[in-house]
Amino acid sequence: MPRVRLKVKIAADDDNWLAAVSTDFSDTEFKILTSQPADDDVLELVEVTTPDGDAIVRRFDDAPEVRSYEVLHSDEGMVLIQLVFPMPSTYEARRAMGILPRFPIIIRDGWASGKQTASQEQLSELTTALAAADIPYEILSFTQSYDASGLLTERQREFITEAVERGYYDSPRGCTLIELADTFGINQSAASGVLHRAEGRIIKEFIS
Repeated sequence: MPRVRLKVKIAADDDNWLAAVSTDFSDTEFKILTSQPADDDVLELVEVTTPDGDAIVRRFDDAPEVRSYEVLHSDEGMVLIQLVFPMPSTYEARRAMGILPRFPIIIRDGWASGKQTASQEQLSELTTALAAADIPYEILSFTQSYDASGLLTERQREFITEAVERGYYDSPRGCTLIELADTFGINQSAASGVLHRAEGRIIKEFIS
């Protein structure tokens, strides 16, 4: 499953009212630690890194989009705020598509960045939609991962693990096929068959 770190320019509208706040306080980092639906609202926990916490809190006082908020912690460099605000129109759509980003989400100066795990088709749909809407974005990193637990049978995994640990795939080889076969108490032909099938699955998975 691909993992991407995405940075997106967010518009200062009703769905992204925090964008306006982050633009006004351009040197401030807003870290969304968690966000979850609560009836028709969204409850969000935001860590604000700023030396001017009082000004940030006053801004929430004046925000009509905020139904309520509570300052959970405040010190010289950080304010932790719990917010409740109306559910954005795009929230459920993003949940339905299964492409909500992983937390934390960082918002700074009108840009939101975070990690995203989704299929290649979902990521393609997302970036296509961003481009069609003329929304600037940057892909900061892209990695591919997958769950290999079901790729090999238990016996194939044992053979491959033993072969790797004993240097069968090193150059020069640390052990021979006969030595591997002896370890498992089978003949050379049977050991070769197990390894061949396991190697075939690994190579096909890698290519796909």
